[in-house]
Amino acid sequence: MKAGDLVSVYSDIEGKCKRGAKEFQGVKVFLGNGISALSRSEIFSSSGPLNGMGIRMTEPVYLSPSFDSVLPSHLFLQNLPSVVVSHILNPQPGERILDMCAAPGGKATHLATLMHDQGEVIAMDKIATKVKKIKQNAELLQLNCIKAFCYDGTRALSVEKREDEQEGPPFLPESFDRILLDAPCSGMGQRPNMAYSATLKEVTSYQPLQRKLFTVVLKLLKPGGVLVYSTCTITLSENEEQVAWALKTFPYLQLQPQEPHIGGEGMRGAGLSLDQLKLLQRFDPSAVTLQGMDINSLQDSREDDLISLANKDCIGFFIAKFIKSNSE
Repeated sequence: MKAGDLVSVYSDIEGKCKRGAKEFQGVKVFLGNGISALSRSEIFSSSGPLNGMGIRMTEPVYLSPSFDSVLPSHLFLQNLPSVVVSHILNPQPGERILDMCAAPGGKATHLATLMHDQGEVIAMDKIATKVKKIKQNAELLQLNCIKAFCYDGTRALSVEKREDEQEGPPFLPESFDRILLDAPCSGMGQRPNMAYSATLKEVTSYQPLQRKLFTVVLKLLKPGGVLVYSTCTITLSENEEQVAWALKTFPYLQLQPQEPHIGGEGMRGAGLSLDQLKLLQRFDPSAVTLQGMDINSLQDSREDDLISLANKDCIGFFIAKFIKSNSE
């Protein structure tokens, strides 16, 4: 291969292709055709990591343009359900909001924007590099009401009043008006995702962690406050089963309608009633089929149908909204 050659690009799904191999019979997915900007020898004789453009795609399978670094101080790219979840929490100017697992800060910055940067958004994550990213995004978008802290969410509740007047965690009970728990999860709804490498043990480890975090945030929430629980996965155990568990364990919790409600209703199998399932919101990319549709058939579609199709063709995601009644 020389610079300027027409080449086809594939994704090595299992990561088994050897460096410099001249042929590969493993599992792969075609991504499109392009023009090579480098020769084969330039790619493989390099001792350090390559950067810059290797192939200019001329016939990509996926037609979405790249929005990386486009107006970064004005635009923050998010998947549709991630945008919806902040509107469902519906934070108000002057309130104190907790985003429990906030990295990289997309939802936290959206919440602050919805509040007109008035009030306080506490953004927490247990990994320092991720907290640094939250602070960078808040600064880039010129939002001053976000305060980011590196802290383990399972330990965010303080059992006794502290003397130091410190604004960071742990926090006293009933400290927040609204809380977003976008919980750590198995991430099976993420797209594009050519392969999934987590073991069954890893997938099943998330439910107990989510319940620990849920128990903590409930104690941090004021009576009458709103809690939104969300995940970017599609499993019953991390979504509807968690809602059923929460309603049984905490009788002072009430499921609430969601606005906007763009996704489908909850999945059966966790013991929730049909009315309760209608209060949940599940985005399921497998529910929309674009295979076999050509541009002509899309052009003949009604605008409303196209918008509905686009709204459903997103990542897998789950949202539940609760209100904490005044008496526990």
